[in-house]
Amino acid sequence: MPHTTASKRTERPEPPPAVLRLVAHPVRWQLLGELADSDRPVRELTDLLGHPQSLVSYHLRELRKAGLVTSRRSSADGRDSYYAVDLGRCGELLRAAGTTLHPGLSAAPVDTPSVVPDGAVLFLCTGNGSRSQIAEALLRDLTDGTVEVVSAGSHPKPVHPNAVRVLAERGIDISGARSKHLDEFADRRFDAVVTLCDRVREVCPDRDGPHRRVHWSIADPSLVGESPEDSYPAFEQTTEELERRIRFLIAAIWN
Repeated sequence: MPHTTASKRTERPEPPPAVLRLVAHPVRWQLLGELADSDRPVRELTDLLGHPQSLVSYHLRELRKAGLVTSRRSSADGRDSYYAVDLGRCGELLRAAGTTLHPGLSAAPVDTPSVVPDGAVLFLCTGNGSRSQIAEALLRDLTDGTVEVVSAGSHPKPVHPNAVRVLAERGIDISGARSKHLDEFADRRFDAVVTLCDRVREVCPDRDGPHRRVHWSIADPSLVGESPEDSYPAFEQTTEELERRIRFLIAAIWN
């Protein structure tokens, strides 16, 4: 006599999870691949994929509805928007989809490799007072100093006290950090150059040598509120976002 449970599963297979049906479309899969490398505006995605803007915009909307892609108005050109993939959300949904096929397909979220080879990374933002300082400190901490990491800005200004404070709460001391102009590192070679604001992306010169150029469109937390106390929650959110993105950057470059 056939096994009842097995027969039932054969006769009535479960439909594929919605996320698999969503990302299986070739255009959406291409979009996720491009955005996994760098935040981009629609015009760049249109050029990269070779599809009309209307088609690219449609598929971006579908990905946004599922929470896989987010958008933020450009701080360089308010008429433009930058799109970013939420790799953490993608991982959650794909892991959940895998477990519907077999529980053994569940995988842990991305983590920092136990050993990261030597390397060099440059973080850039406009003022080098908040975002890039936080990113520099986080990457150095996450790799135990094995990666040479520096930060700079196109128009340096003093390090924001909330950048010092938010990192101090994580046990990272940048009280002695100084802001630097990007020209200071014009002759240096890096494995990755990461721009953290839309304005500096427009002015950052192309650099010679093999390196990964990445853009993360992240709002300046120092512009939130009217006082440092008002802006502190924005610094906490920015730090959390940077840590998530940096973990994925480490995995992309050194895994």
